[in-house]
Amino acid sequence: MLVSRRSIIAAPGVMATARGSFFRIGKARSRLCLVDPAGQPFFSLAMNHIDSAPLRSGEVWQREFGNDIQRWLERVRRDLLDWGFNSAGWVQEYVAINDQHHRHSRSFTPEEYRWLALPYCHLLPFIESHGWEIETRLPRIDSAGFAEWCDYVARDQCVRFRDDARLIGYFYSDVPAWVSTNKENEWRGALFDPEKLKSANGRQELTRLASHYYRTIHDTIRRYDPNHLIFGDRYNAQRPLPEEIVRAALPWVDVLSFQTFAPASGIRTELKRWADLSGKPVLLADAAHFARPFAPGWPPAEDRRHDPAAYGDALNAALDVAACVGYHLCGAYLKNNARRYGFRDSQNRIEPHVAEMARTNRAAAARFAKESTR
Repeated sequence: MLVSRRSIIAAPGVMATARGSFFRIGKARSRLCLVDPAGQPFFSLAMNHIDSAPLRSGEVWQREFGNDIQRWLERVRRDLLDWGFNSAGWVQEYVAINDQHHRHSRSFTPEEYRWLALPYCHLLPFIESHGWEIETRLPRIDSAGFAEWCDYVARDQCVRFRDDARLIGYFYSDVPAWVSTNKENEWRGALFDPEKLKSANGRQELTRLASHYYRTIHDTIRRYDPNHLIFGDRYNAQRPLPEEIVRAALPWVDVLSFQTFAPASGIRTELKRWADLSGKPVLLADAAHFARPFAPGWPPAEDRRHDPAAYGDALNAALDVAACVGYHLCGAYLKNNARRYGFRDSQNRIEPHVAEMARTNRAAAARFAKESTR
């Protein structure tokens, strides 16, 4: 059984290892799982990318919500629960994808998460090493300057979050550019030169650098928040990911987080591979599948819609992996002009695929309940 730093009094059928009022890692029957503050096994079925801005270009924002973000978030909460979701993932949304900017919306404040009133995960902005980032120079992550910045971020944010029982845990970078770049951000390079991986000395250097990075961030968070889980970087399972990076993270994270847009069989294979290698729980932190035909490439050249059948296959593939603690759907709650797909459109109308995906979510919740209780 995996032992978390603090654990909770477990409900019947749930093993966990200490006391507290926050989300922890436990084991329910044959599954590794999240355990909620009440002691119940919890599979995080979350919506990613929740941003109200698309509504503000018309009359809907004033007419339905009176320019009140709290009223809107109360509606979001009702929707997500109606659609079978039980949590919010990474809420920041892609809002500009062009030759000058690849930008996401800001994160929620503690007050906004409180109005949403659902369990949630929060990304701490220690580093802009996201694979899609094209504007920001990468720091030297083994420098005193990086450690100083990390301390500020944790002091600014973790102190405010540390007593919130709805917070599941923290993310760092989204698909971090550890050893790869793309044509838009080639100018800044990667965090580590992939050519060095060809030698044993180079691989040892990567281990040292990654270990320093994960230890620095972990210790900084724990300085200000001893309570919440650490999900670390949101790795791209479909891009180069040296084992040295993941192994270096293992002492310093509670869950390994992956995104992949592979078919269901690929999701199952990748999650099981990393769970078996690490002995850690894994999270499918970002995934989606689109109805065909759709124009390939990113950003989307036209509107897309989710494929409910493929979504069901992917969700069940994640549940097939006994160490998987959740599936966070690459939403979005509202369709905007950058992402061009979502569950509601810019007039706040529900999209046709939502009803079938909601049925899939309820079936998945029933499956998890059956597999995690005696």
